[in-house]
Amino acid sequence: MSSATWPCVRADGPDTSVLDVSVVPNARKTEAVALHDGALRVRLAAPPVDGKANDTLMVWVASELGLPRRAVRLKRGPASRSKQLEIDLPLAAVQAWLAQRLPEA
Repeated sequence: MSSATWPCVRADGPDTSVLDVSVVPNARKTEAVALHDGALRVRLAAPPVDGKANDTLMVWVASELGLPRRAVRLKRGPASRSKQLEIDLPLAAVQAWLAQRLPEA
């Protein structure tokens, strides 16, 4: 899939992107696995209790992108499996990470 056609991410300004994520809590390890209904499917090694899954997701995304934790914020879906993350990174950089993470998508 070309980096210009990732349905799960879009620009939200020149230096900010929004990533749609579908999470699966209580996994063995935290990892991106595929695209699912226009969102990045991520398995989380955390329970959906007391915000632990949300924190794990944001820490993992920040780490994957080489960003500080404060550069990734939960925009929508604090109690849902469908979430939107606001990331302080240009769209092209997030698309490049997706292409590297899910080359077969």
